[in-house]
This record gives sequence, C-alpha cells and structure tokens, in this order.
Amino acid sequence: MAKYALVVDDEKLIVKGIRFSLEQDNMKVDVAYDGEEALQLAKTNSYDIIILDVMLPKMDGLSVCQQVRGFSNVPIIMLTAKGEDMDKIMGLEYGADDYMTKPFNILELKARIKAVLRRTRLKDQNQRPETIVVDDLKLDFSGRRVYIQEKEVNLTAKEFDLLELFISNPGKVYSREMLLNTIWGYDYPGDVRTVDVHVRRLREKIEKNPSEPVYIHTKWGVGYYFND
Repeated sequence: MAKYALVVDDEKLIVKGIRFSLEQDNMKVDVAYDGEEALQLAKTNSYDIIILDVMLPKMDGLSVCQQVRGFSNVPIIMLTAKGEDMDKIMGLEYGADDYMTKPFNILELKARIKAVLRRTRLKDQNQRPETIVVDDLKLDFSGRRVYIQEKEVNLTAKEFDLLELFISNPGKVYSREMLLNTIWGYDYPGDVRTVDVHVRRLREKIEKNPSEPVYIHTKWGVGYYFND
C-alpha cells in the first residue's frame, strides 16, 4: 500500500523539497503551513507518518504533537531549527517518535522515516493478535484467511485488505477517498466508485443480509466503518 504523509512547516521551500522527495518514493503527501491546519488534517485523514516542525504559526509543533497523541498513534518526526537538547527532549516527551535538527540532509530524513515506519510496523505486528473473532466472523492475519461460522470465505486481495483495515480499527469511519488512498494508493487511476464496488462485494461474502449489514456499516455522507 502507498504510504500517506503529512509535512508541516511554515518554510515553503522546505515543505516543497520534502514533498518532492517523498513523492519520488511513491508516497502521497499532504502539507500544512501552520499548527491549526496540521491538527485539522490529522483529525480528518489517516496518515502513516507526520513530519512536524516545532516552530509554527498559530499553534506550535509540540502542542500539535500533544493533541494528535490524544486521538492517534501515528508516527511523528519533529523538526527543530534550534538544535537545543530541551527541544529534542520535549519533542520526545510530547509523544514524538524521532527528531531532526535543521538544516538536515533529505536522504537522512528519508532514512529516519523508513526506520520509524519499520519500528511501528513491527510493534503493531507484535501487539496485534494472530486472529480476530467477531461473532461468526474470524480473520486470520498471518494466513490472510477469513471464516464465517468456521467456513472459509474466499476474498480477493483488496477485499481482504479492506476487511483487515476495518476490523483493526473498529468504529473508525473511513471516507471513500481515505480508503482509495490507503488500499489502492494515491496514484490509482480509478475513482471512489471502486471502493463502493469492493465494499458491496465484501458485504455479499461476509454478511448474512448485505442490505442490512452487521459488520461493515455506512456512515451516510461520510464513508464506511466496522461495527464496534
């Protein structure tokens, strides 16, 4: 799946450089130039990583980091122009996963991003059970298999990816755009109707009555979510 990043800095040249470099690695990148905008984007979208400057207009980066930690464990790398130990320590105490001091080498930043994403993935794998059972539905993560009343259901790769995302985040509403970016990748040439088609097919395979779903629900005007 294509990774989804948020880059936050009030220096537009820095944002432009980071964005260009990450897009070369096939990442989708959103940008923000102040803390309030960054916080709103973090609440709206499901990012894989946030690159966050300490010194920002409207709301400083440490406050943004602290507030994001109230609703998300998304990996955060702090950027600071000061180079003072206190900023670095505070950044980590506020819930950041790593930090870099400006000026920095973009290749080093990309290496840090890969390292943080790798640590996060391993942590998630260690914390997540091998299987999840919800009523008659059983999902085997390692074997990528799904069972209804102990009978295996054959899902396509994308159907399994959708179900895995939903069942791992019960109650979280995903917009069609978020699902398209997360499962298919931001450069996928199709449109959001692809999501509707796959959700419908998934429901037909796992729901007793697809028109009255028990597992995957629709939040009208917003998107889809798994029953919590």
